[in-house]
Amino acid sequence: MAQSNLDWSKIPAPVDDGAAAHLVGMAIPPVTLLATDDNSVTLSTLPGRTVVFAYPRTGSPGKISLVDDWDMIPGARGCTPQTCSFRDLFAELKAAGTRQVFGLSTQDNVYQTEMASRLHLPFPVLSDEKLKLTRALNLPTMEVAGLTLIKRLALIVDDGRIAHVFYPVFPPDRNAADVLAWLKGNPA
Repeated sequence: MAQSNLDWSKIPAPVDDGAAAHLVGMAIPPVTLLATDDNSVTLSTLPGRTVVFAYPRTGSPGKISLVDDWDMIPGARGCTPQTCSFRDLFAELKAAGTRQVFGLSTQDNVYQTEMASRLHLPFPVLSDEKLKLTRALNLPTMEVAGLTLIKRLALIVDDGRIAHVFYPVFPPDRNAADVLAWLKGNPA
C-alpha cells in the first residue's frame, strides 16, 4: 500500500479530549448492525473477547477526499492503514484469545463491502450509518462535511462489556500491534 510509507510526523495527532473516558466498564447496548458478510451482528450478545476498532471512514482509490484538508484534521487520516494492520495481525489477535474482530464506521454497508473485498479483510466491518451504536455508547465523534464520523478508537469487549479502550489512536497503523500487546498482557 502506498499509504504505509506515510510520514505520520507531518499529520496532526489527535489529543485525548476525554470523550472515551466513560466507556470502560460499560455494557454494550443491544444494537444490531449490518456486517460486510451480510450477517446482522449484536455485539452485546457475543460471548468471549471481541475487538472492535472504529475509524472515521476509508477512502476509495482514485477518489477525492471528503474535504480538501482531510489530512489536517487530527485523527482523520489513516483509516486504511489501521484496517490493514488489523488484517495483517488477524491470526495473532485470534491466537491471543480474541474470538472475533470487527471494523466499525458510519459508512454504509455497500461501500464497506467493496472496501472489505478490495483489502481482503478476514473479518467483517460493521455499518453504523444510522449512528445507533455510536449514540447509545456516546462514542467520540467529529463532524466533517455534514457527516457524523466516529473518531478512531479500539474497544476490547469481554462478554458484552467494554474491558479496555484505546483512544486516541495514533499513528493508526500501529493500533493493531498495540491491541495485540494488550491482549497478550491481559489474557481473557
